[in-house]
Amino acid sequence: MLEAVEVAAGPGYAVSVVKCAEDHPGWSPPEVADGHRMVLVRRGRFRRHARGIVADTDPAVGYVAAPGDEERFAHPAGGDVCTSVTFGEERWHQLAGPSRPTVYVDARLDLAHRRVVASVADPDYALAEGLLELVGRALTQAAGKPTPASAGRGGDGALVARAREAIAADVPAAAGLFPLAEMLEVSPYRLSRAFPREVGVSLTRYRNRVRVGRALDRLEAGERELGVLAAELGFADQAHLTRTVREHTGATPAVLRRLLSEERTGGACLAE
Repeated sequence: MLEAVEVAAGPGYAVSVVKCAEDHPGWSPPEVADGHRMVLVRRGRFRRHARGIVADTDPAVGYVAAPGDEERFAHPAGGDVCTSVTFGEERWHQLAGPSRPTVYVDARLDLAHRRVVASVADPDYALAEGLLELVGRALTQAAGKPTPASAGRGGDGALVARAREAIAADVPAAAGLFPLAEMLEVSPYRLSRAFPREVGVSLTRYRNRVRVGRALDRLEAGERELGVLAAELGFADQAHLTRTVREHTGATPAVLRRLLSEERTGGACLAE
């Protein structure tokens, strides 16, 4: 039995958790891949036959499928759990280009995989940046060459300045890394990699810092509906808002609201 649950989606990609409870050593009937897909194993192992290649797939070896690939699978060791990332044609060629069908998963790629799975609450930035790292590492190993950052690296200071202006102005394209890169007419790789060089933090952390600042403004003004605040600032839910605010400030929104209220009225500081 195969169960696939989509856990996050963005422009040109989707991330799913795939659980397979099959237990058969023989090959399954042929399946034709209908899109670009990268699969990394979280638990278990299985065999895949595609493009004339039989690959043993486990947490150390993933695979890349292309449209039209005829795939067959065997599960001699029981079930497995995988992360499957599917891409639209345009997004795939923007990020990847040609690659080999198998991917060696070293410890750095394993960590990137785990970070993607953990960041599904923020698909537009945290997951998107994690996905760039995951795809970049995987396909650099599969293709044996760097992923396409863009033509040249000059002008990153001006690029980052324009991106910061868009985030500060809360323009619609700044809702996600991929649409922001498209608005700025650069590859998402270049935009993502420019931020640590120019600002000292990742694009995701910078954007969250801006959102936390807006949250502090609202909390200082006495905002009490944290669910509403989370939705209006673009967080997945109240828990996502709380985690992000605590990560950046060391305190929860409820504690900060009381602290800022006391400071505004001249009261004593409130310890967390």
